[in-house]
Amino acid sequence: MSTLHPNPPYSNINAPPHDPFKTPVNCPLGQIQRGLAHMRGQPLTLYEREKIELHLRGRHSLRNIAKMLHRDHSVIVRELQRNTCRDATYRAVKAHEYAEKRKRKKRKCILENDEELCRYVVKQLIDEQWSPKQISGAIKKRLEPWMDGKGISHETMYQFIYEGQGRFLGLYQYLRRGRKKRQRRFSRKHRINKPISFITPIQYRPMEINEKREFGHWESDTTICEHKGEAISVQYERLTQLCRLTKVIDKGAESTEGALRDLIESLPVKSLTMDRGGEGAHHWKLRLDYGIDTYHCDPYCSWQKGGVENLNGLIRQYLPRGINLSHISHHQIYVIQEKLNNRPRESLGFESPNGLLQKLRASGVVH
Repeated sequence: MSTLHPNPPYSNINAPPHDPFKTPVNCPLGQIQRGLAHMRGQPLTLYEREKIELHLRGRHSLRNIAKMLHRDHSVIVRELQRNTCRDATYRAVKAHEYAEKRKRKKRKCILENDEELCRYVVKQLIDEQWSPKQISGAIKKRLEPWMDGKGISHETMYQFIYEGQGRFLGLYQYLRRGRKKRQRRFSRKHRINKPISFITPIQYRPMEINEKREFGHWESDTTICEHKGEAISVQYERLTQLCRLTKVIDKGAESTEGALRDLIESLPVKSLTMDRGGEGAHHWKLRLDYGIDTYHCDPYCSWQKGGVENLNGLIRQYLPRGINLSHISHHQIYVIQEKLNNRPRESLGFESPNGLLQKLRASGVVH
């Protein structure tokens, strides 16, 4: 006569008690629910509201309910504040009806109601490559008669591009960075460069340069599109935000020196500010030959010359990373330069760099 094993391996006597509120991880429905719940900013579904109603009847705390739904507890708090019935009870179907009713009453974007304004915004984005803030500033200045009484903020345009009807037009690709989703900027990787001789730290730069009191103080950098090969030498004037772009054969010090000499011989240059990259190693030759001052940012602090760094981001709209510059002519680089110089700038009262330069020349400040 055989004896039975007291606890056979197939028995579930030692199994943990079943939690009726926990969705099994290996259940396909559970996987879908977890994937949806982890999407921050998504509205609650009817299924989630039914779960909330069930757990409230079971007298679970709001934090436990939020944990079971994989939501932040503040989402549950707001849900109860907004969608609880008048008799102080929470019913999922009614709560869902309240939420859907508010969604339908949401006001449409101004660009979806004003066809003429929408056409103008889309045209400036695509044809002129203006940013939403530049378009908003132009409308505020009433550049055309039909703009009287109209106005729109740059944030409204971004919402139209990323969340409204504009997302179906693919307008994001005409923005400066061309990103499909709005996101924070990420820090750049640190680079190790050889020390540069005869530098003057940026802390010794005079106050009139820092406060942008006069024309002729420039920032310089180099923009690359491929790991090796040709590059763009970029210069930025601090007062007028004027830019100069020069295609060079490489990122070396000699190529950058040649681009800077062309700049000095064509426009007034009183000082140059650059980072500690190797392309600025010949700065001392410019100091000796032209009598200008040169200043260098602290190591890994390129933000100290923020004007030219921002300009590099604007250039990426036309010359994205990975493009082969050997297929881009010097004339095409010049066209990009003048497009940037003819754009209205918010910090200049929506004046363009070229327009401001003409005013300075007319007043005799710049020769």
